[in-house]
Amino acid sequence: MLKIEFPKDQVEVRQQAGGPEVFDPIRKKWLRLSPEEWVRQHMIRFLVERGYPAPLMAVEKKIAVGALNKRCDLVVYQRDMQPFMIVECKALEVTLTEKTLQQILRYHIALPCPYLLVTNGKYTFCYEKGNGEAAGQFLETAVLPSFPF
Repeated sequence: MLKIEFPKDQVEVRQQAGGPEVFDPIRKKWLRLSPEEWVRQHMIRFLVERGYPAPLMAVEKKIAVGALNKRCDLVVYQRDMQPFMIVECKALEVTLTEKTLQQILRYHIALPCPYLLVTNGKYTFCYEKGNGEAAGQFLETAVLPSFPF
C-alpha cells in the first residue's frame, strides 16, 4: 500500500446555488463536488506535484469493455501517447475490495498499460505489470512509479 495524504486545501472549490463545485485543471471546468470527484481531483494534483505532466492525463477516458462503454477515472499517458497508468478513484467511505481490482483489470483489457492504481483517498494501492515468470500478472508495489521522462 502507498502512503498518500491529501492536503485539505489542495483543490480549488467554490460554493454555488446547486452546491459546492471543484475546478478540474485537466478538463478546465467546474464540476459538482461529489465524494469521488474530491478524491480524483486530489489524486490529479498529487501526481502533478510528483512530475506527472497534466497535459498527458485524460479524465473519464471512454473505453469499450466488450459490448459495454465504460469510463476510466484517470489515464496517464507516456510522451508517445501510450497508456502508462490507469487510476480508479472511489469515495473516502468506499472500501477498496477485490471487486474494485477486478474493475480496473477489465479496463486494462481495453487499455493495456504497465501500472494500475486504485485509491479511496485513505488507502492507495499500486500494481505493476510483472515480467518473466510473473508476466501477465500485476504485482503490488509500495512505490509510486516515476513518470518516464
